[in-house]
Amino acid sequence: MHSILKLAAVKRSTPAMHSALPDLPLDETILVRLIKIFSTSVSDYFEPVFKQVGVTEYIFHVLSLLLSYKNNTCSPGELTELVGTSKANMTRILERMLNQGLITKIDVPEDGRRYQIKITDKGRKIATSTVPNLMNSLSDAFSGLSKEELTSLISLIEKALLSLDTSGINDLHMKLKEEPFIPKELGTHNNE
Repeated sequence: MHSILKLAAVKRSTPAMHSALPDLPLDETILVRLIKIFSTSVSDYFEPVFKQVGVTEYIFHVLSLLLSYKNNTCSPGELTELVGTSKANMTRILERMLNQGLITKIDVPEDGRRYQIKITDKGRKIATSTVPNLMNSLSDAFSGLSKEELTSLISLIEKALLSLDTSGINDLHMKLKEEPFIPKELGTHNNE
């Protein structure tokens, strides 16, 4: 379904939904529906680019994060948080990446139960070869927004995301404005 049809479906079904569930906050409900549709649409939009190089959006995201970390390594738990998926899904993603030779596991000497994930040369090549294909798609995907609108949308999404937390939201938002969150292991680009 094209975006215009998806928007029409939301607009068409919203009055009936509001009538059936009048206590449901209307604007917030519409926002949640649009975010879910947008998220799926973005994934669908970029799927052909990732498919062309033989990876998924999640795999590319993990590879990109690993490239940005000091020594190109990161813990599975931190990858789970940064990618925004479940532990079970991250386990599946990492297993697939291991089988494809895109990453390796490195044991943590201090704790035999823990390990770090490190990108391989093959993983690095796939990530870097994907970027040129993504550049045009990224520009095209958001071409209907001005630079100011894009910046405003990013800010609003960040604010909405933070508002999902119920504790210390105002303090956290102010702190992020002053000093953006950078995971402790995130370092400068390192091709080791």
